[in-house]
Amino acid sequence: MPAQPLNSSDLAALATTLPNWQLVAGTLHRDLVFADFVEAFAFMTKVALIAEAMDHHPQWSNVWNRVSIDLITHDTGCLSNLDVQLAQRIDGLTP
Repeated sequence: MPAQPLNSSDLAALATTLPNWQLVAGTLHRDLVFADFVEAFAFMTKVALIAEAMDHHPQWSNVWNRVSIDLITHDTGCLSNLDVQLAQRIDGLTP
């Protein structure tokens, strides 16, 4: 599916549709904390498989039990439907 940039009403709805995410510097941002490194890395592996299947990859980092994720569509230079879909799928992996 091609990336469709989000319009202003789409952006305004994100607080409701993705309550675990924040808009930070033009990206969808989320910080997660896990019990330990193994749990954090296992989560990242699951996300990596989803992202690869979508051909849409996060900007992220991991330090021990913490994972920080930023989503943006580089092809459009802004947030798109792909970022929302990936965020929703990531949310489906977390309790």
